Amino acid sequence: MLPTLSELLTLPAFAGAEVLSGHSRLSQPVTWVHVTEVLDAARFLSGGELLLSTGSLLAQASARAQTDYLRSLQEGGAHGLVLELVQGFRELPPELLGAARRSGFPLIVFRQEVSFALLTRAAHARILHARGEVQGASLAPLLDALAETGRSLDFLQVQLGPLLRLPTRPRTVLMDTLSALLETNFNMAKAARRLGVRRQTMYYRIEQLRAMLGDLNDPARQLGLHLALELTRLEISGTEGSDSEASETTSGSVHHS
Repeated sequence: MLPTLSELLTLPAFAGAEVLSGHSRLSQPVTWVHVTEVLDAARFLSGGELLLSTGSLLAQASARAQTDYLRSLQEGGAHGLVLELVQGFRELPPELLGAARRSGFPLIVFRQEVSFALLTRAAHARILHARGEVQGASLAPLLDALAETGRSLDFLQVQLGPLLRLPTRPRTVLMDTLSALLETNFNMAKAARRLGVRRQTMYYRIEQLRAMLGDLNDPARQLGLHLALELTRLEISGTEGSDSEASETTSGSVHHS
């Protein structure tokens, strides 16, 4: 299982972190930890992230812009914000802290200088360990799936396991991103246009995909991922078909009664 925000805060690298708001949401799972200093960071999010920032640009923004920034992170699906109160802020503005407390958004601070590299490394090691080791790119499970009924689930776990274990929102975003990359032969510009996002967003998402799925450049691996995505679509289609048939049967029974 993915680590919760509370669990990440117990890691030695996070010693000294102080939770100022959102205590009731510390049990949320964290899918990734990302360092950002831009005020439009929400456009990069896929859901479940913990963001780290010195607050250098945020400190220069108006009180309204600061609260808008916080709201955009929540709407983007972020599960928390860590601020280092050394460069940008010495103390949090009352408006920003008040907005975080009113919304219950986890706002965490360090009152001393910390290494964001160490924080992300420790957090990602815990996140990726929770997802299990990335399987190899062998197509043997696929051959078995074609020959024997009931092997498709094993194949899906080998190819997409770490993605399938994500919460619904980040799973959907990253699987759609992977599909767009494969269908455009990893042309970042085309994939970005297809998804309606910026190229910077694609670079961020592909970093996550590579960390979870391993080497995406190997042709055999790409073929396996292509087929695995098709299997997920077939399963969804089959499920919808079954639900539709069940609905028709129920409707028919009511009609004939």
